[in-house]
Amino acid sequence: AVGPLPASIKRSLTWDCGAEMALHKDITATGLPVYFAHPHSPWERGSNENLNRIVREYLPKGTTITSDPHYLAAIAAEINDRPRKIHDWKKPSEVFTELLESDASTA
Repeated sequence: AVGPLPASIKRSLTWDCGAEMALHKDITATGLPVYFAHPHSPWERGSNENLNRIVREYLPKGTTITSDPHYLAAIAAEINDRPRKIHDWKKPSEVFTELLESDASTA
């Protein structure tokens, strides 16, 4: 998913130490550094914890998560269309577009 993004946006990635990262070497092979938060240290991944709270509104714990890409994309689109305080009440989708446009104008 990060492949087509400009290099200026792909600086690093920090993830939990869960089983979903068993194949992290596939990601680091692309040149993207992957960092793992220390166990039981949620302050090391504050944005992640906040996003987890929002995702749980759509997919409560214990819910079987479908692999339907259209359904998951619809959830992601809704989440990215919600204004966030951390972005001065801009939507994540707006901030991302600004980043892409800024990168394109400096290229």
